[in-house]
Amino acid sequence: MARMLAFIVMLIPALMAGAGIKFMRDTLFGKLLEPFPWLWLQFAIGIVFFVAGLGFFAGFLLHRDRKRGKVAPKFQKSSNEKRNRPA
Repeated sequence: MARMLAFIVMLIPALMAGAGIKFMRDTLFGKLLEPFPWLWLQFAIGIVFFVAGLGFFAGFLLHRDRKRGKVAPKFQKSSNEKRNRPA
C-alpha cells in the first residue's frame, strides 16, 4: 500500500509537468484552450506547471539520494545545516 501511495504522489507532479508542456506547445501552434482567455496566459501557466512538476520530482530524487549517500560532495548537506534542523 505504501508503494502505491508513493507512486500516486510521484504521478501527480509528472502529470502536471506534462500538462505544462501541452499548454506551451498549444500556445506555440496558436491553439487557445477553453479555460484560458489569452494565449500569453496559457503559456505562462504552462511554464508554471512544468517548473513546479519538474522541481518537485527533482527535489524528491535529491532528497532520496542524499539519504542513501549517493550524491556528489557539492550536493551533500553541510554539518552546520544538519545541526540547525528543528527536531
